[in-house]
Order: sequence, then C-alpha cells, then structure tokens
Amino acid sequence: MAEEKSRPRVWLGVIIVNDEGKVLIGKRKWSHAPYYSIPGGKLELWETFEEWTIREIKEETNLDIRMPEVIAVTNNLNTYKEEWLHFISIILLVRDFSGELINMEPDKCEQWIWVDPKDLPMPHFDASQMWISCYLDNVAYKKFQ
Repeated sequence: MAEEKSRPRVWLGVIIVNDEGKVLIGKRKWSHAPYYSIPGGKLELWETFEEWTIREIKEETNLDIRMPEVIAVTNNLNTYKEEWLHFISIILLVRDFSGELINMEPDKCEQWIWVDPKDLPMPHFDASQMWISCYLDNVAYKKFQ
C-alpha cells in the first residue's frame, strides 16, 4: 500500500459525447462518492489506452465505443491533497458509440446521465471537472492549482 501512494499512477478518463453535445456522467457510490464524474479508472498492465477504454466502457455502461481519441493529460494534485493518491490522467474522447446505456455496475455507480458539459451536476469530482475543462477549451494540458 505504501508503494501505491509513493509514486504517481495512471488513470484514464473517458468523455463520451452524444449527438446533442451532452456528456455521460455517473454518480459515484463507492470510490469518490458522492461525486459525479465521467467514466474512468486505473490503466491495467499491458493494455493500450484504446483497448482499456473500449473494454471498460462496455463493462460500466454496456456501450460499444469506437475510435477513442486521446485529447488531454492532467496532473491530479487535488486528489493527492485529499486522498494521498497521485494520478496522472489520460483523457480520451468518444463520439462514435452504439448500444443501450445500462448501469452495469450498480454497486459502484448510482446512475448514468447525459448532461451539458458547461453545466455539470454537483458535487463533481475535481479530476472530472479538469478533464471536461480541457475538452471544452480544446487544450491538451493546462495547469490546475
């Protein structure tokens, strides 16, 4: 456990945008509860960002996604300040998906909802706010305090 907290880890966040320009947000029940957040999780060994994204989104939402694209990197220092866990996040954007949205992990997520990215529900996980900010500003990196 000490090793996990002594160096940064890689986290992936996935911004899924529907035809109306809304993004998929989940209300967390377990890790980072009671916050809202885009889908995400820790990168697994030997998976590419794209492989992880396709697998994880299917596991969490039942959606079949295509062509996930890396759009940003963030250094999540607020999470470290609050939880003593330092994550470097790779943010992927998905606009091409199909399937019925189903909450596949009701023990971890209360619900999935489509929201206007400029009007996020609160309380919202700080890292997810950073990711959406990069998406809205169309920047690959910005320094957050």
